[in-house]
Amino acid sequence: MTKKALLLTGIGAVIGALAGYGYYFYVGCASGTCAITSKPLNSTLYGALVGGLIFNMFVKENKK
Repeated sequence: MTKKALLLTGIGAVIGALAGYGYYFYVGCASGTCAITSKPLNSTLYGALVGGLIFNMFVKENKK
């Protein structure tokens, strides 16, 4: 991966982590039985993973 691709994926992971924590904080899970949103760590890591994957879709690959 190039430096630009790593930077873009990292930015996506940070934005996703913030969105995941925001989802936990504002929506959350009242009963505590939700797998992703019951703990802030779970929702933050899941958001970071999804954000990194989404932003990684915009990385252009060099064709040889």
